[in-house]
Amino acid sequence: MSRLAVVCGGSRGIGKAVSRLLAERGCRLAVVSRNEDAAQATVASLHGADHLAFSCDVSKVQEVQQTFDTIYKTCGNVSYLVNAAGINRDALLLRTKPEDMVALLHTNLLGTILTCRAALRSMLHSQGAAIVNIGSVVGLKGNAGQCVYSASKAGLEGFTRSLAKEVASRNIRVNLLAPGFIHTNMTAELMEEDGVRSVPLGRFGEPEEVAQAVLFLLESSYVTGQVLVVDGGLQLAM
Repeated sequence: MSRLAVVCGGSRGIGKAVSRLLAERGCRLAVVSRNEDAAQATVASLHGADHLAFSCDVSKVQEVQQTFDTIYKTCGNVSYLVNAAGINRDALLLRTKPEDMVALLHTNLLGTILTCRAALRSMLHSQGAAIVNIGSVVGLKGNAGQCVYSASKAGLEGFTRSLAKEVASRNIRVNLLAPGFIHTNMTAELMEEDGVRSVPLGRFGEPEEVAQAVLFLLESSYVTGQVLVVDGGLQLAM
């Protein structure tokens, strides 16, 4: 029987690349996105059959619980959960609107907490279940103009390590992946020429390269509570 993988934020960027790779590996996908049309289009493009799309705002408690209840009833127990849903609204702290602060924290941090909580009851019945949360190198090192975004991603490290300790006895592994500059919609407004100069490998990464690292964490049966940085060496220059 194929493993069921839930990818939140699975219709674009890193999440979409993860969805495609997991489908190629024989997983059954539940692609979760706020944009139902985008989720449906992603599902239609995946290798294999029986994949499903779900519309959900991960920052909303009721939506998350209802979505995961439906996934469980429709698809069965969750084996893999990848939390790739996220937003960025960069600004100096003094210029950051309170509503943007709330949106960043609710989507990037609370959203991941909610989806993990909703998936866990199902994952308790899966053999070798695993969670990968997508953070950011900015959450580890900080960056001017991204105070709240950095806080939302930094919180994922403490959450991931704590959850890994809570569920290890049930053979559920939880890890954090921290990308650097990756070609996605979230980095589209960056001046790539300026960004590349700060990356030792001399280029932005591709979503597919991050997806390979996610796959490693999902399948590595003796790795939990860890942070894997995929940034072309950016941390070395920060």
